Order: sequence, then C-alpha cells, then structure tokens
Amino acid sequence: MIEVFTIGYEGLTPSEFTAILMRAGIERIVDVRELAVSRRLGFAKTALSTSLLRNSIAYTHVPALGCPREIRHAYREDLNWKRYTKRFCAYLDTRHSDLEKLLELVRRERCCLLCYEADFNFCHRLFVAERLRSFALGIRVNHLISPAQDRVVPNRELAAA
Repeated sequence: MIEVFTIGYEGLTPSEFTAILMRAGIERIVDVRELAVSRRLGFAKTALSTSLLRNSIAYTHVPALGCPREIRHAYREDLNWKRYTKRFCAYLDTRHSDLEKLLELVRRERCCLLCYEADFNFCHRLFVAERLRSFALGIRVNHLISPAQDRVVPNRELAAA
C-alpha cells in the first residue's frame, strides 16, 4: 500500500509543523504552492527547506501543481468553491507529466503535500492527492491535522475498477 499525506501550515508554528511531520514519519515535503512564499515566518521556500533538512526531511517544490494565480484570484472575488474546483481540476488535466513525477516520488519516499490551508476540504492539495489515486489504484491519502491530537484523517480508498 502506497500512502501519501497532506498538510496545511495555517495556524501552526514551524516547530509544531515539523513535529507533526516527524511523528508521521514523513521523509519528503512536496510543496504544491505555485509560489513558495509566505507571510508566516519559517514557511517561505528557503527557510522551510533549511528547517526541514535539519530534521532529515527533504523538500521539493512543484509549482506546476500549485493553483494558478488567475484561478486563486477569481475564487477570492466570488468565493464560489464549485467553480474553483472545476477550474482547478481542469488545470490538473494538463499536468500529467508533473503528476507522474510526483507519483514516482510517492512510490520511493513517504511524502506529504504541503499548502497553506488548514482544512484539506478547501485546498487544492486534496485534488492533487486524489488525482494521484486516479493514476495508481491502491494509493491511500491521509491528511495530517490537529497538532493537539496528532490526528491523521484517511480518505476513503478508491475502489478497484
């Protein structure tokens, strides 16, 4: 069984974030933000990758799997989640080679997809993870949440076709 994890750093300190990853045995963070910048201290690309490396967690940024600016900005304007989802999923349909590369990483290492949003139900990383499952049956998606409870929320497994 191949597993992939997701996490959002919203509301976390860098040390809480790293502790969650370490408890889950994460070997590599795959940053799926289009722009690996943050107003939150410690979560911009250079600071984050340096901090993770100190804890033996590798870092990979895959901007092509981030949500494009035009889609993000349209969502900020209309807050229409259904439209956002449709547009982002259509965009993902154009990213097959990037998803294939991600799948290879996930097969080799215990990876966790990173974005900002705490609630995976309202973050594009959910769709990236789900798309991986459509590329390879048997992948289990887990969402790391709630630092106080160290919870992992597993997605339902995709039924074998």
